[in-house]
Amino acid sequence: MPKHEKLLETIPIGPLGIIALESSGTLGKKVNDYLVDWRDLRESEHKETIAFTGYQRDNYLLTACCPRFGTGEAKGQIKESVRGYDLYLLVDVTNYSLTYSVCGHKNHMSPDDHYQDLKRIIAAAGGKARRITVIMPYLYEGRQHRRSSRESLDCALALQELTNMGVESIITFDAHDPRVQNAIPLKSLETVQPTYQFIKAILKNVPDIKMDLDHMMVISPDEGGMGRAVYFANVLGLDMGMFYKRRDYTKIVNGRNPIVAHEYLGTDVEGKDILIVDDMISSGESMLDVATELKRRKANRIFLVSTFGLFTGGLSKFDEAFEKGIIYRLLTTNLVYQTPELLTKPYYINVDMSKYIALIIDTLNHDNSISRLLNPVERIHNILDRYNQVKKK
Repeated sequence: MPKHEKLLETIPIGPLGIIALESSGTLGKKVNDYLVDWRDLRESEHKETIAFTGYQRDNYLLTACCPRFGTGEAKGQIKESVRGYDLYLLVDVTNYSLTYSVCGHKNHMSPDDHYQDLKRIIAAAGGKARRITVIMPYLYEGRQHRRSSRESLDCALALQELTNMGVESIITFDAHDPRVQNAIPLKSLETVQPTYQFIKAILKNVPDIKMDLDHMMVISPDEGGMGRAVYFANVLGLDMGMFYKRRDYTKIVNGRNPIVAHEYLGTDVEGKDILIVDDMISSGESMLDVATELKRRKANRIFLVSTFGLFTGGLSKFDEAFEKGIIYRLLTTNLVYQTPELLTKPYYINVDMSKYIALIIDTLNHDNSISRLLNPVERIHNILDRYNQVKKK
């Protein structure tokens, strides 16, 4: 049960409703279970007043769908009333496991398809909801965050489109570049870091871990992820290092200048456990190259830590790296689709984010500040103390 019981000192902005699109169905059910349990146990003299009508229910998930015609066209349907509701829409734009039929041909849903379905559900609400918040863990087109020559700014356009449709706030996790919020300066875009959940998962699953200056380091696989690695290192009191990608700018392969080598900047890694921290694993080649380089420098156990495990090239490379002793554990969250195969891997640690999302929803429904939830330093220090991890400076 959440500690912030002061929630009941404020009136909910409206009856709580969660629409988990099919792409986020599993995560949505877990979030709903937490909210049902917390509100069932929460005691207050105000719960019977008219302001708390519909506060305590057996289910906060509303039924919605996006059926398709034979041509592949679709429509959004919400099968319950949403009038006056404080609505939270949960969507995973990377869930490629879902399919639909186009003239008899099977198509796997792309991020564009999921984004369109999100807009369809917003449109189906018809302006009847009191407030709409979109929880989009992997920010749609977040990697297209700036313009180089003649390029589209897809993420900025999507954010503006959602807010123009009536979305009050957008919550995402570990945005590739948080500065995309400049596209909607009068609306709220919160980018949440799962640092606490990663540290908790490692402590829980690796009993002999020692998170101190003598036994561990944090590494950024490239210059773009420096801020993330610096934060990890500072809250844990560790040294950090980074790699930068030396590219061949005379060639273009698959739209990119190929990487010639990964160059290391930092202190000696010999004998230390390493956290390689990044926002996403796409093909995984960069992180595995970095892990190989660190092993060549006699690093001890290597943990790959990433918010989004996309694994666009499959898992065979990670299997091989684990068998060769290059990586020790791989941690990603359940914010995006996880294949059944991934969940069975002996080196994989699943970081569950459902409780964190439920806390955010519960707090926002009471129109309270989530700044404490977004800054996990106190919780990180508490869990380090609980696991007898001494922070050395």
